[in-house]
Amino acid sequence: MSNINIGVILGSTRKGRVSPQVGEWVKGIADKRGDAHYEIVDIADYQLPFLGTTDGTEPGIAAWNGKLASLDGFVFIVSEYNHSISGALKNALDLAREAWNNKAAGIVSYGSTGGARAAEHLRGICGELLIADVKTHPTLSLFTDFENFSTFKPAELHLNNVNLMLDQVVAWSGALKALRK
Repeated sequence: MSNINIGVILGSTRKGRVSPQVGEWVKGIADKRGDAHYEIVDIADYQLPFLGTTDGTEPGIAAWNGKLASLDGFVFIVSEYNHSISGALKNALDLAREAWNNKAAGIVSYGSTGGARAAEHLRGICGELLIADVKTHPTLSLFTDFENFSTFKPAELHLNNVNLMLDQVVAWSGALKALRK
């Protein structure tokens, strides 16, 4: 296994969220590859305060930044909320800065239109944070990849896209690692 560390970022904190199911599925695929160390990083675990309502000294903020700093790349599990990313994910992105810089990311999105609009918003934010987002973008439909909109049952066709995305994230994460030394 390489020395590349990839965090699978769960981008929702809402009660009843499905991002843990999607994240575990992606991590299960990734772990079979043996090309990097993959771990689930759940923003809900950090109890992050809202940006601007704090002096920035809460332990969750330091722990969040420390976790991000330990990673070489990311796979964002993104749900679409009102044609964008969740407020919790935007807040988590904003509460870190340098910890994101010069790293690669893939996006796996879900929603009524596969979460495509959320992913497009996230790509703009990634650019500002110096995160190089990769081209391949698996999109999951709430109508065809979830039973009753809550139980994740992905179509087999997504496996190839997830692996192609991971190929790109691992390659780019390794290449960008040299910029951070």
